Amino acid sequence: MKSRNAAPERDHAAICQAVRDIPHGCVASYGEVAARAGLPGRARLVGRVLAMAGSGEALPWHRVLRADGTLAFAPGSRAFREQKRRLAE
Repeated sequence: MKSRNAAPERDHAAICQAVRDIPHGCVASYGEVAARAGLPGRARLVGRVLAMAGSGEALPWHRVLRADGTLAFAPGSRAFREQKRRLAE
């Protein structure tokens, strides 16, 4: 039986590239990133990949928002404040 995700490294690389391709001053939803990476319907995978990415990855993770345009972190949390700060820049 073939795995649903036969090439996780390729999928992760495609997600990272789709995030890198979000232009400065623009945002995209997790679902949009998944679709751009060729993985429609895999928004949660985008979240997992971003959570696993190390700081050396240099991804503009702050440009990825929920489908409704809100930040995915709990209001007031350190990650929420950091994402808000980066988006304001």
